[in-house]
Amino acid sequence: MKITQFGENLWQLTRMGMFNCYLVREADGLTLIDTGMSGSGKGIVQAAQGLGFPIQRVALTHAHGDHAGSLDEVSKLLPGVEVALAARTAVFLQGQRDLQPGEPQAKLRGSFVNRATQATRTLQAGDRLGSLRVVAAPGHTPDQIAFFDERDGTLIAGDAFQTQGGTAVAGITRWSFPFPAMATWHLPTALETAVALRALNPTRLAVGHGPVLEDPIPAMIAAIRVAEAKVNEKTMA
Repeated sequence: MKITQFGENLWQLTRMGMFNCYLVREADGLTLIDTGMSGSGKGIVQAAQGLGFPIQRVALTHAHGDHAGSLDEVSKLLPGVEVALAARTAVFLQGQRDLQPGEPQAKLRGSFVNRATQATRTLQAGDRLGSLRVVAAPGHTPDQIAFFDERDGTLIAGDAFQTQGGTAVAGITRWSFPFPAMATWHLPTALETAVALRALNPTRLAVGHGPVLEDPIPAMIAAIRVAEAKVNEKTMA
């Protein structure tokens, strides 16, 4: 597992060159954002041990298998760790994936997984998890959330954007790495989320697939314009 540090408080853990999770430094240790695909747990814990800080809490951006796959493994390796999940993600991980009234009734896509680990804390938009502010980020999935570090402007956006194969909004296909687009639930909602995340004016963009971007605003704006054109094209068709 490749470990790359960005700024004082963020480490990107990358498996197989394209699947990312993140460690965020706090005063009491580390927050793990996402757990990667199944089989990543030992590598994540070893990475934290190598940094010399304990993982105190685990959070997920959404319930796809490449983000939640090792949740049970990590929880078993770290007895008593805080598990902070969006309420919707906690339900999805139990196998209940009904869409809510008022949501786009589009087909759910992607590798949703069931996991036995229970949340010790449920999150909603506006909550704080250490230094991170929870931000609603639906579109790729209905349950997705992002995390904004108000200390330095780092945005951990899950699959709301990808940077693998070029920066793109969830639902826009990059043929060099099409999987996030193929796994996206509802492009218009993903576009609304992308616009809202860009409005946070992040100084750094960290995503589930691809490199971390410093000064990401120009790339985010360009990606949003492509998504806007695609949504308008579908609306006019």
